[in-house]
Amino acid sequence: MEGKIIFATGNEGKMKEVRMILADLGVPVLSQKEAGITADVEENGASFAENAMIKACAVKKLTDAVVLADDSGLEIDYLDGAPGIYSARYMGEQTPYEVKNRHILELLADVPPKKRTARFVCVIAAALPDGTVLTSEGVMEGEIGYASAGENGFGYDPVFYLPQYGCTSAEISPEQKNEISHRGKALRAMKEKLKAYYDKEKNVHEDTDCQ
Repeated sequence: MEGKIIFATGNEGKMKEVRMILADLGVPVLSQKEAGITADVEENGASFAENAMIKACAVKKLTDAVVLADDSGLEIDYLDGAPGIYSARYMGEQTPYEVKNRHILELLADVPPKKRTARFVCVIAAALPDGTVLTSEGVMEGEIGYASAGENGFGYDPVFYLPQYGCTSAEISPEQKNEISHRGKALRAMKEKLKAYYDKEKNVHEDTDCQ
C-alpha cells in the first residue's frame, strides 16, 4: 500500500469530501474497506484528537501506507457540549440519525435562538511511515435549527443551521460545504502538512539515488 493514503472510515459520504479535497495531492486515497483492512478500534480517548490518533495508529500497524483518521462531532452549548465525542454513539450507534436529530430538536424545542449555538469540530490525525503523527483541526460554527431540512449532507447536517446561508448544512452544495465545513478546514490544513511530508520524502530519495 506504499504510495497510497488510507482513510480509516467506511463512511462513503465522508470519503466523497476527503477525495474532493485531497485530489490535488496526486496520491490515491482509499477507504479502509477498499484497502482490505479490518480493524475494530475502540475509540476510548477523552478528546477528538485522542480518538483520531488512536484510530490512525491502530490502522497504521496493518499497513505501510500513510493512514488518516478523523474524529468529529457536534457540540451543542445548551447541552453542555453534548453529544461531543460521543456524537456517533449518541442514543446508540445503530440509531438512525433521523431519530437522533428529532430527539435534539425536541430537547431544544423551547430554546431561544441566542441559546441554540453549536459547532461541528473535526480533528484529523495522520500516521506516517516514519512513526510521526500529525494532527489538524477544523471548526464550523452555527446553531441548531427548528426543523430538519436538506438532503445533501449526512449525520447531524439537517439540523445544523448556518445563519450566513439561511439554511442547514444539508441544504448547501457539496462544494460550498467543503469550503466552510469543519472537516474541509481540517483536511485542507492536513493537506498542507502532507505536501510538506511528500516533498521531503521526494528530496530524500533524490539525494540518495545511486549515480
